[in-house]
Amino acid sequence: MISKFQILENETIKNALLMIENNKKGFIFIIDNNQIVRGVVTDGDVRRALINEHSLNDKIKLISNKNFIYGDINSTREDLLKKLDYKIKFIPILSLEGRLEKIITKDDLPIDKEASVLIRAKSPVRISFSGGGSDTTNYFEFNDGATLNATISLYAHASLRIRSDKKISVHSLDLNKKIEAKNLKSFLKLKNQFGLIQSLLKLLNPNFGFDLLLYSDFNMKSGLGGSSAVISSIIGCFNECRIDQWSLHEMAELSFQAERLSFNVAGGWQDQYATVFGGLNFMEFNKVKNTIHPLRLPDNISSELEESLILFDTCISHESNEIHLDQKKETKKIQVTNIIKSNVELAYKMRNYLLKGELSNFGKMLDLAWKNKKSLSKKISSNFLDKVYKEGIKNGALGGKLLGAGGGGCFLFYVKPEDRNRIIKIMNDLGLKLIPFVFENKGINSWKTRQVK
Repeated sequence: MISKFQILENETIKNALLMIENNKKGFIFIIDNNQIVRGVVTDGDVRRALINEHSLNDKIKLISNKNFIYGDINSTREDLLKKLDYKIKFIPILSLEGRLEKIITKDDLPIDKEASVLIRAKSPVRISFSGGGSDTTNYFEFNDGATLNATISLYAHASLRIRSDKKISVHSLDLNKKIEAKNLKSFLKLKNQFGLIQSLLKLLNPNFGFDLLLYSDFNMKSGLGGSSAVISSIIGCFNECRIDQWSLHEMAELSFQAERLSFNVAGGWQDQYATVFGGLNFMEFNKVKNTIHPLRLPDNISSELEESLILFDTCISHESNEIHLDQKKETKKIQVTNIIKSNVELAYKMRNYLLKGELSNFGKMLDLAWKNKKSLSKKISSNFLDKVYKEGIKNGALGGKLLGAGGGGCFLFYVKPEDRNRIIKIMNDLGLKLIPFVFENKGINSWKTRQVK
């Protein structure tokens, strides 16, 4: 208790010496009637005072050291460590008014209390080049599948703050919606636009309350695998809460389970793997094992490919679930199965062109990929989308394709860099919006940060 280390300034040297003897620390602080520290006296100061013929009945304030080292509530740990390392045995910590709060010594410099933290994660979306339709379980149960895709610098973001109670709060800036519930059980019963998130949280089953904030760099239903990126970013946040953290494969599988099985959204596997693993990947699918092959291109080839790809938002949202369901039904037809097989063969060819640096051939293969994609379902294209593609080819694009399930979303074109501006102007005239991007070689990224007060 700090009372053992304080004495009023009008007390005697004798009383101060007795208190120093009792606290067994060799010092005492001199305070006034308002409890403000006015000085410090050590047992050495008392000895020197008596040698200099001071009386034990003299007032202690006569021999106190008024020019003493102290800290306050704003003193940094670094500053205190430096003081203790420089021949100082103790440091009083004073309030802003000058009252004694605590005493720091070399043996008693407590570490800072653990601060509350925010957990954050971001996960990139992908552009797909070929192999669409072959990453669905109903296809690769009987035929080997393969896709080629790359993640880009557009992300789904999530921030998680763990609460001291069981309350659940989820806020989506994309939907401009916020819902709250007293606990997870109540949250899962709510009827709202967060059905996919509810499916994931039911699967994860956290035993604590939390505030979850979500926002994205891309438009919803863009064909970039955005829903998988959102789910992946949430999984990344909760993974930071675990001692035994999930692997990349496990996170991708959790995302697939929440989206495809629990929430019953039709689709394939590539989106979950792409956003979690990140980078340029060639993926192979069969009923035994899914395998992710990262492709490492030389810097000049990667830069040229990045410079030659242009991404546009058609500003038409698409309903991927309906298209996937229609495609699933069509896959039962032998002619559609043959088209998907052709897509798989094309994915291997495009992979090889990339590895060899034959980018013009890669670009031309996008044209075949689009024609194959259109053949999978009548819902994939439209008169307007056909016009967009025709104008792109007419003005210098070697190839291109609509991304995702189809019906809207984003168009990707391969053009020679010197033709970029012409293509951009034509697409702007058609009402499409340019989406600048660079390749993102990293997948899901999660971390903790101290919460700003």
